Amino acid sequence: MNLYPIKAGNFKLDGGAMFGVVPKVLWNKTNPADANNLIDIAARCLLIEDGERLTLIDSGMGDKQSEKFFGYYSPWGDDDLDKSLKEKGFHRDDITDIFITHLHFDHCGGVVQWNKDRTGYELAFKNAKVWSNKEHWDWAVQPNAREKASFLKENILPIEESGHLNFVSRTANAFQKQTELGFGVLFADGHTEKQMIPHITHKDKTIVFMADLLPTVGHIPLPYVMGYDTRPLLTLDEKKLFLETAADNGWYLFLEHDAHNEIITLKHTEKGVRLNEVFSCEDIFN
Repeated sequence: MNLYPIKAGNFKLDGGAMFGVVPKVLWNKTNPADANNLIDIAARCLLIEDGERLTLIDSGMGDKQSEKFFGYYSPWGDDDLDKSLKEKGFHRDDITDIFITHLHFDHCGGVVQWNKDRTGYELAFKNAKVWSNKEHWDWAVQPNAREKASFLKENILPIEESGHLNFVSRTANAFQKQTELGFGVLFADGHTEKQMIPHITHKDKTIVFMADLLPTVGHIPLPYVMGYDTRPLLTLDEKKLFLETAADNGWYLFLEHDAHNEIITLKHTEKGVRLNEVFSCEDIFN
């Protein structure tokens, strides 16, 4: 098995929304805001090469939205999904599976693109199966008012219409190996219904793709919960259990949204679980 970080772009989000009830004077120390109160956010995806299977976890927000839409999120830098795949020796047509942690636009938008004459949509990865789970899919296609702006029908419905949609199996053991994909999945409900957190065994290490359970290093303290989460008190419980387990077991946490820190480990302290070490993907994957 080989693992590769894939950079699908960078954008900015409101720091207050990213840290909920935590005052700016605290979160600004780890995630400094610009003059518009925006903080740096990455869309760092993960490519798993395992035999003949080439699985991409998440896809960034893609490029089919309007200029006005992207204006809300202040894209920056020159990272691009196709460019990043090419740097690793791959093309999007090589992808056999796309695993979507959840269907918010910044995680799944890159799965669907305009067709050639821009009259409709098509899969951007024509040879790939697309993996979600039934509970989350149903939640996303009939969105609540709070999440409606994140569940965009043009990102979601074309996947089902393509015939490439698949659902992972649920197991009693959250970390049990999934026969469909070859890695374990933790289901978490605080951010959104049945968000999936992949656990990958690689060279005797457990690599956890954090998605929105832990967006950045600055979110490690328990009360630092995003304003976007639908059930913040549940996030507190899920996060506490996860962070303690990760610290106990020395897991390596792959941060999808932290623009400046790629992989971290945690440790127990008198103040609770805190940052232990920071690594580059090259440090851990090679």
